[in-house]
Amino acid sequence: MDLHERLDPVVAVAREAARQVDAEASFPTASVSALKESGLLGLTLPEEQGGLGRGPHDLVDTVSALAAACGSTAMVYLMHVSASMTVAAAPPPDLPDLLPSLAKGQALASLALSEPGSRSHFWAPVSKSSRNGGGVRLDARKSFVTSAGQADVYVASTLSADADTVDLYAIPADSAGIEITGGWRGLGLRGNASNPMTFALEVPDGYRIGEVGGGFEMMLQTVMPWFNLGNAAVSVGLSRAATEAAVRHTSAATLEHLAQSLSALPTIRNQLAKMAIELESTSSYVGQAAGRIAEPADDTVLHVLGVKAAANDAALRITDAAMRVCGGAAFAEHLQIDRYFRDARAGSVMAPTADVLYDFYGKAITGQPLF
Repeated sequence: MDLHERLDPVVAVAREAARQVDAEASFPTASVSALKESGLLGLTLPEEQGGLGRGPHDLVDTVSALAAACGSTAMVYLMHVSASMTVAAAPPPDLPDLLPSLAKGQALASLALSEPGSRSHFWAPVSKSSRNGGGVRLDARKSFVTSAGQADVYVASTLSADADTVDLYAIPADSAGIEITGGWRGLGLRGNASNPMTFALEVPDGYRIGEVGGGFEMMLQTVMPWFNLGNAAVSVGLSRAATEAAVRHTSAATLEHLAQSLSALPTIRNQLAKMAIELESTSSYVGQAAGRIAEPADDTVLHVLGVKAAANDAALRITDAAMRVCGGAAFAEHLQIDRYFRDARAGSVMAPTADVLYDFYGKAITGQPLF
């Protein structure tokens, strides 16, 4: 079965539910169930574990198609992939069934990295674990945990009890001491259940992902490349959906007193052209970044830093232009361009924010250390 044979039915389910998910801020349960059945939850995970063994280019295609149908579904999926790839990088020894269950679509994963104390600097938790016999005591307040209360496992970060850096742990959702501490009602991506959570529990050393103190490097080497690329793909999908909707509407809507369509106006065509060109330019850059992650080169780090920021900002401009060329029809919701517009606002403020990434990129090209 090729990728699109798996993906197309999921996209259809996501598109059908998208309005309700957005209007009710409800978790996209039907879409996630379809993802589990399709095998796409294991898209990038090893075949020997039950996954599909696909790479960054297929992730971009999958995430952008999901985002064009339902931004919330795409973000839930991206968080699952980012967390799963982290588990795959160094499977926790006391959870031998975790990676196969993720690869086979039997479990949904998510990241629990950001904290109120360090905000969008997700790589710098302020919570600190403490040594407790054969394990650690984890006491952490996490913010904006996608799929909170819906995921089967969370990849959580904390300052290490044994080193002056960060540890990552895989925490099964049914562990005692996990609590959702608030609700989620966002401007966009309203169905992704990005609730705050607390983790107050004893964690065995065997739940740790990687070596003691290895969490910081893993966030930079695994989490950031996959998440930034996938987040850029979300922006591309939303941009493409908005552009196509704007072209359809302006081509079909008529000015009866002039006996012409909206797209007959040079000012409208000008905006549509700018949208389409920026979309294709951004899509090409995202594809190039996927290639650099698949086959690393000297400038891979620049692509990892730049791809999310560039695609996020392009989505802001493209969806804004779509609202403007469609006017009241876009504002009145029936074109769903307002949903793409609102969903697109999340990317640039989602950690690592676009502004932080531009700063990192500037440091990289001027030979300065990132941290």
